Amino acid sequence: MHCRFITRLSAIAFALSAQSFTAFAQDATLPGGAASLRESYGDWTVACGLQTADSKKHKVCALIQEQIAAKTRQRALALDLKPDAGGVKGTLVLPFGLALEKGANFVIDDGKLGGTQRFRTCLPVGCLIDIAFDGATVTTLKSSKTLKVKVAAENGQEMVLSISLSGFAGAYDRVAALLK
Repeated sequence: MHCRFITRLSAIAFALSAQSFTAFAQDATLPGGAASLRESYGDWTVACGLQTADSKKHKVCALIQEQIAAKTRQRALALDLKPDAGGVKGTLVLPFGLALEKGANFVIDDGKLGGTQRFRTCLPVGCLIDIAFDGATVTTLKSSKTLKVKVAAENGQEMVLSISLSGFAGAYDRVAALLK
């Protein structure tokens, strides 16, 4: 279980994020002296670990949602986020076969959110979009039900991927508290 946790956390939260995670003071610790933790909040997972750099331990935490396609048992999408200056930053990983030049649009419940987000790149794990939501958007996410990602498939057909926000508020607050 621990090895699977580190592998999944590494693949989603560490390797995919363009922004470096916030590092904290020397000898950072997690609750109960744990080396890592994983907690569930609705459809979200809080994952934290300790990373050593320059002979100092740093906390690395993210709130994560990963969806697996029922038919293929392959990842349909993965999202890792971390609190940042009252907002949130992170990476969304989407499947291959999308019209990358058209980007993606976000919709919270039924309200469109900002402009088109461009894909950063595609890697063997999927195609990446950087996410940065301000504090007002985070407040809206905390009280909403669904974040929809609208993208076009290579054949031109629109796809809507739904990200449940059940547990988002608790997961966000927990990560923010753990990083203090």
